[in-house]
Amino acid sequence: MIETLLIIEDEKLLGSELSRHYRQSGWEVALATNLSEARELLLKKKIEPLLILSDMNLPDGNALDFMEKVRKDISYTDDSKDRGGMTSGRNVERREQLPRTMPGAYAEWLFLTGYGNVPDSVRALRLGAYDFLEKPCDLERLDLLVASAARSASIQRRVADQTKHRHRRYSPDAYVGHSQQAQGIRQLLAKLTQVPFSALIIGGESGTGKGLAARILHYGGSRAQQPMIEVNCAALPRELLESELFGHEPGAFTGAAGRHRGLLEQADGGTLFMDEIGEMPLDLQAKLLKVIEDHKVRRLGGEKEIQVDVQIVAASNRDLEKMAQDGSFRADLYHRLSVFKLILPPLREAVEDLDELVPLFVAEYNAKAGRQVKDIPDAVWSKLKAHYWPGNVRELRNVIERCVLFSDGSTFPGQWLQLPGQPSVEALQTEQGIWLPLDGSMALDDMDCFIIKTALERADNNLTAAARALGATRETLRYRVRKYNLKIAD
Repeated sequence: MIETLLIIEDEKLLGSELSRHYRQSGWEVALATNLSEARELLLKKKIEPLLILSDMNLPDGNALDFMEKVRKDISYTDDSKDRGGMTSGRNVERREQLPRTMPGAYAEWLFLTGYGNVPDSVRALRLGAYDFLEKPCDLERLDLLVASAARSASIQRRVADQTKHRHRRYSPDAYVGHSQQAQGIRQLLAKLTQVPFSALIIGGESGTGKGLAARILHYGGSRAQQPMIEVNCAALPRELLESELFGHEPGAFTGAAGRHRGLLEQADGGTLFMDEIGEMPLDLQAKLLKVIEDHKVRRLGGEKEIQVDVQIVAASNRDLEKMAQDGSFRADLYHRLSVFKLILPPLREAVEDLDELVPLFVAEYNAKAGRQVKDIPDAVWSKLKAHYWPGNVRELRNVIERCVLFSDGSTFPGQWLQLPGQPSVEALQTEQGIWLPLDGSMALDDMDCFIIKTALERADNNLTAAARALGATRETLRYRVRKYNLKIAD
């Protein structure tokens, strides 16, 4: 791909020589002899240079003033002052918004001048210039700097493109559904992306889309260009979770051969998404609370504290408020995290959302697997809407993936639904059995609850008959019925 180099130089001979040299090196060169011409090339002709090589002092002004104005134009959205900045004091003026698509947005600047001085060079670097050189400059050295600056600009452009893609992908509209519950969640997500919150709790059953909501909050908010780091607190043992979160110094423990920057450091300026935070040990909860309160983290084995500015999004499928009351979760951490609470509804309470979710997932897996499923029979719709969906949207996605992959034509193959309580493949489920998914879409407690609920339904809610069918005692079954708030016959 041929990239554009903008040269701003009022010395015609030098400008022509540089233009000829870099055209021969594979650049598409645009030459301006003053700032007015450069402004016209950028704003009217809308060239998108990867690199800008400019003289410092030009007939109609100083190039540093021009660079500063261009950088201000492309660094802030029109409403950045309204939306506010970071949450910690040291970054209160840092308003990192998703930049507008403007020429020169990701270009690196190289300055040449015959009258170099220290204040100009300091100002150039402070404004973000790549380098500052005095004339006459050795051409070989200039070539090295141009190549290095071009690599830097290419990386910035690629990161910005990825951020824009994620911003579009994770807008509030990504939370699909036309039910009243889904519309309410979308409205709340849209409001939350407009405020610089420091912490938030996302609740809801497993599979309701807590990870999606967290990404919408990050990529739709003021920190979209900063990192989003994710950690599942239930997936790591205590010692490893502590090291991953807070980092460690060499020799902090056996096997700590080198320095490790923890996830809190890596997320500096951005968002740390802590999934299943209810599984975090109490002593680590205390350390996390201190980081949130002080905006400082100390690595394991470290002697100094490191300043961090992190937005915490915590998620759990457990009732953190109840856990805080019974002491299994720190009440002070819960109250610090619950600046805002976002509770996602289970799919069974918004069955009408299937009308949008099912075609969306069918189209997704058609594209991935090269299938052409288009027609969904009424019988399939009836089964989908009659199902309890204990695994929520995650379970739905898995069901749709299986059916699309096993499809032979344009019709959705209902025989591969394999929904519990709805026989579809005789080899998988008999009249006296219950089919349960083992693909992670259904939690163990959900399986237990579903088995007991099904047994009670088949026994007309008679506790004794259900216990006999399950091979359990009345007392055992009564305990589990109370645990899951199920109904039984008097």
